Amino acid sequence: HIAQKRLDSLADAAALAGADGFVLSIDAAGVHAVLTPDGVHEQAEAVVDAIATDAVLVEASAPDGMTARVTVAATWHPPLVSALVPDGVALQSTASSRTALH
Repeated sequence: HIAQKRLDSLADAAALAGADGFVLSIDAAGVHAVLTPDGVHEQAEAVVDAIATDAVLVEASAPDGMTARVTVAATWHPPLVSALVPDGVALQSTASSRTALH
């Protein structure tokens, strides 16, 4: 349970950072912050690399140009019953964060 919560927190932090991976777009309606997949990936990867010791960035995307969606994964090894699950238990978490310019 704690390992999953830690992974959830990492996904949240990476998605929040990914929402900063925007470029400014100017059109007749005004100035807009638009997320790019590369920008989200770069920002999310920096957070995962800085914080995680055993987690990896699985996916970082900007499906609608306003939302950063990040998925991270890790393997949890139970302390007492590791003989029963020698490969550990695969954990995954996905989080999203939106960007807006007002």
